[in-house]
Amino acid sequence: QVHLVESGGGSVQAGGSLRLSCAYSHKTNRMAWFRQAPGKEREGVAAIGTPTGTTYYSTSVKGRFTVSVSQENAKGMMYLEMNSLKPEDTAMYYCAATYLWSGDFFRADEYQYWGQGTQVIVSS
Repeated sequence: QVHLVESGGGSVQAGGSLRLSCAYSHKTNRMAWFRQAPGKEREGVAAIGTPTGTTYYSTSVKGRFTVSVSQENAKGMMYLEMNSLKPEDTAMYYCAATYLWSGDFFRADEYQYWGQGTQVIVSS
């Protein structure tokens, strides 16, 4: 069982920055950040293949968000650095993990493990 715990959400004005963190208990093959705004479907915004470090971004966040992973004191961490935030980035953000090697990095049902979410609010 992989445990994921997000932190770092909050409120920020448009143009500002936030860094989300996701602590994970076991290393997997793929990790991603998804978000879900009220009344909308969950969408993948950033993903990383942990064996290679290859990153993937949705067109809506490419150039503004950066995903990374690190190992700190035997604890695994995934980060999402979010810059130039826009009101449309407002959503609950979730980290997710899977042992699958290949597939669609932004398909939610390919991820077996999810965190509880952290809220991001961007005001104009």
